[in-house]
Amino acid sequence: MKIVRVDVEMVELPAVTPAFRWRDGLPGSEPARTGAWLRLTTDDGVVGRAWCVRGVILADLVNRRLRQELLGADPFARETLWHRIWEMDRIEELPVYVPGVVDVALWDLVSTALGIPAHALAGTARTGIEAYASTVTFDTVEEFCDVATQCLELGYKAIKLHAWGDARRDAALVTALREHVGDDVPLMYDGSAGFDLADALHVGRACADADYLWYEEPMREASITSYEWLAERCDVPLLVAETSDGAHWNTADWIRSGCATYVRTSAMFKGGFTGALRVAHLAESFGLRAEVHGSGPESVHLAMAVPNTTYYESLVTSNPVVREPLVGADGVVRPADVPGIGWDAYL
Repeated sequence: MKIVRVDVEMVELPAVTPAFRWRDGLPGSEPARTGAWLRLTTDDGVVGRAWCVRGVILADLVNRRLRQELLGADPFARETLWHRIWEMDRIEELPVYVPGVVDVALWDLVSTALGIPAHALAGTARTGIEAYASTVTFDTVEEFCDVATQCLELGYKAIKLHAWGDARRDAALVTALREHVGDDVPLMYDGSAGFDLADALHVGRACADADYLWYEEPMREASITSYEWLAERCDVPLLVAETSDGAHWNTADWIRSGCATYVRTSAMFKGGFTGALRVAHLAESFGLRAEVHGSGPESVHLAMAVPNTTYYESLVTSNPVVREPLVGADGVVRPADVPGIGWDAYL
């Protein structure tokens, strides 16, 4: 079996509605844009696909660099191709999501050819996982509390905040939400890299006092040392290495530093399934959890294959809250029983 076609199918998408926002200072929901499907076709007619929200960027890189690496290749040689894409990164400084798009398409192709779900190709660890509600940024403490109540009524098992990026205001929200939901609901906080060390300490101490499950990305991930200092001075478990480049090579340094209780893994930021599984197994070898980042079919398959992940992340973007279709009424996500990633079964 060889890859004989490498196509990028552009898709024009309208603006996300209803619009939402992240913390102050970050862009919010996407405007009208061009996404794309990467489609790999073999001489046997088997097709593997992966989605990219940055279609124009993907098309440029496929046309200039990646197509020539993939044409004629054996799609089962995923390790070889994964390392070849990282070789391209040395020249291109690829956007962190691009190696993942190629790898996910290869996994879709191979698992489709074998007639099994993608998570089974990795080795299924579970057949269902609880979801947590991962909020966007709402306007007030009262609205966050109302959204939390709705999420729990819809079956979500835990709640993660994306707040304003104002250390005093966010710390007050952290405390208020704990008081609102009580002691038994797992809560998490994601700083979306909005703070310096001083403000990260302020919010982290509030998270510790309120018994939050984890404290995620309060600072940009350029300085591991800053996270070491945060871990030394703040008694809350840190979830780290979400957006830092370098897949498992970079995550290894985060773990070695001693600051991590949880690390992030994802198809988007860690080089597809191949890189994400490397990160997860690396974390497991040190007794750490590897939390799968983001919603969607790729994350469903990873959550089924990674034994040391806790929840599926389900984005909540509106008030009134609409439960993500992949999440059941019981708050559990289960994979579709179809070969490959099964894009059409999820989207």
